Amino acid sequence: MAATPAPNLVNLEAVSKGFGTRTLLDGVSLGVGRGERIGVVGRNGDGKSTLLRLLAGREEADTGRITQNRDLRLGYLGQSDDLDPADTVAHAVLGGAETYTWAADPRARGVMEHLLGGVDHEAMVGTLSGGERRRVSLAKLLLTEVDLLILDEPTNHLDIEAVNWLAQHVVDHAGALIVVTHDRWFLDAVCTETWEVQGGRVSSYDGGYAAYVLAKAERSRNEQVVEGKRQNLMKKELAWLRRGAPARTSKPKFRIEAANVLIENEPAPRDKLALAQLATSRLGKDVFDAEDVTLRFGDRVMLNHVTFRLGPADRIGLLGPNGAGKTTFLKILTGLLAPDTGKVKQGKTVRIANLSQTLEDLDGSVTVLAHITDIRRTAALAGRGGEMTSSQLLERFGFTGDKLTTRINDLSGGERRRLQLLRILLDEPNVLILDEPTNDLDVETLTVLEDFLDNWPGVVVVVTHDRYFLERVSDMVYAIMGDGAVRHLPRGVDQYLDELAAGTPVRRLASSPVPDAATADSPSGTPTATGSDSPAEPVVDAAAARAAKKELNRIERQIAKLTETETKLHDQLAANASNYERLAELDTELRKLAEERGELETAWFEAAERAE
Repeated sequence: MAATPAPNLVNLEAVSKGFGTRTLLDGVSLGVGRGERIGVVGRNGDGKSTLLRLLAGREEADTGRITQNRDLRLGYLGQSDDLDPADTVAHAVLGGAETYTWAADPRARGVMEHLLGGVDHEAMVGTLSGGERRRVSLAKLLLTEVDLLILDEPTNHLDIEAVNWLAQHVVDHAGALIVVTHDRWFLDAVCTETWEVQGGRVSSYDGGYAAYVLAKAERSRNEQVVEGKRQNLMKKELAWLRRGAPARTSKPKFRIEAANVLIENEPAPRDKLALAQLATSRLGKDVFDAEDVTLRFGDRVMLNHVTFRLGPADRIGLLGPNGAGKTTFLKILTGLLAPDTGKVKQGKTVRIANLSQTLEDLDGSVTVLAHITDIRRTAALAGRGGEMTSSQLLERFGFTGDKLTTRINDLSGGERRRLQLLRILLDEPNVLILDEPTNDLDVETLTVLEDFLDNWPGVVVVVTHDRYFLERVSDMVYAIMGDGAVRHLPRGVDQYLDELAAGTPVRRLASSPVPDAATADSPSGTPTATGSDSPAEPVVDAAAARAAKKELNRIERQIAKLTETETKLHDQLAANASNYERLAELDTELRKLAEERGELETAWFEAAERAE
């Protein structure tokens, strides 16, 4: 006789829930079993948080039934907290436990160190910032024994190191997990199932974020959905997941063979060579040059003899603890702050746009469409072959239907963030400074932004704790740790986490700006950064530069010939559409050419650096 399956911890049966005239969940039935780890994705406002509150028993359904297993121990992290402002941090999290008691417990010590390491444990809760209170609530919850953890945006206000720790902590948790987060790296690292909330329905997919993207693309293809733009976006992101993140693709849940079939003809997310050439034509060779820069705030040295160069197609990510000086460094580069010593040179054609952490004041009585149309009716999008109207851009960023005529005052925080981003892009800048751009943006909007940046020929500087976005958008990663130096991380986030875990400082660049092999793919010449007491040595001598320029010309001729050959092969593909044997031969030739093109482009980047 077969064993009876264990009952679900929580069940929703034909549950509907709405607010006003809008139905968020329409006849939803689902369950959460023991040990399941479920990630919830969907657009802002589509009902993700409402679903979590229903599962947690914090809200009642309009229709249908919600049942919980008897004696269920449930822990819930919502968007707000119920902490006592008169409590100390230590008492709010640990109750009356003495320091020596919790300090001897590895689990409690880990929670306090990674979530509250920078918070005074004797401070009153009422004096904390919103982000600090959020971390206190999360710490308290993680030290509670529960069968089911329900977390609504637990990664908000956490840096990359803390997010990495939290992922491992919840994976080790024996109970079940349901989490809403826009952090796609976290979803992929933690979840074994993904729920998508959309149009009143909840669709289930096996695996984390990478598997969800694959399954979405497969469903779209199998059902022959006529949504070209959405499908292309998904396939591009899938190509990134497959090519750009080996650690993810090694997981069994991410079916590599199926992924290969789906993206076999999908190009890399960015054509770095084309973007480098276009960016150089728009910006010239010089963007930002900081030489021997020092900045002090009182007794604290924020930047100590830093030399740093940013070229016309560089895309960099900045890492570092909160308060280490990342935003200060950006202000120095962009001229908003003057150094105490040293100098900063800015290219003559530079047009900077800054997406800051603060939402700007907008006229709340104006509709979304009127606001954007007043700024510009059309925008030339370099690299996209033409112009887009303001309505087309609004649609691309999720403003459709009645949202176009919605007053700005009635927009959610995430929608205002999207509108702010769109305003910036309408100004057609050539340098984008993105300071925590992922705050309040849902996964779908982040994907649209990433797709936009794939074809955007200019400089991108990103400060973010969203590991997925940082790795997706940037080509090089630098660390600012609060000791006055700017350090290059050839292995990116992994190196940052490894060295923090080892308790060793992130490697300081040598004063010589000659790039190593790990950083040779920068289109415009890898940025150099130093934090030593002596300025950088000259980049190259004149003879070496002349030789490199000759090499560039030779490589460009080879690439031109290769492009002609590829065009001829594609013509032959069309002419032999029914000759499968010949098609296979042509496909093999094209793959060889693609490999050759990759080698030539790498050589072009290396020669471009030597020619600077």
